[in-house]
Amino acid sequence: MSIDKETARKVAKLARIKVEDEALDALAEEFNAILGFVEQLNEVDVEGVEPMTSVTPMRLKRRADVVTDGDQQDKVLSNAPDAREGFFAVPKVVE
Repeated sequence: MSIDKETARKVAKLARIKVEDEALDALAEEFNAILGFVEQLNEVDVEGVEPMTSVTPMRLKRRADVVTDGDQQDKVLSNAPDAREGFFAVPKVVE
């Protein structure tokens, strides 16, 4: 895949980045270099390689998935600027 000047302009607009017309050619070249690197990564044989979370062998700490602090509605709502009928009250934003 190759990125041309118009595609670079569209990407910049979508990213809300102001890019001058003179810089679009350089931006397109940078995009093409990135895509070339990604194509190189696609050529790497990863058959039999398990996904890793770290470069060092370690296991993530696990904990039981249990509720420990439930039934504190009054404490939670005490921080709210406006609470009604057991819920946070917020101003209407849609007319």
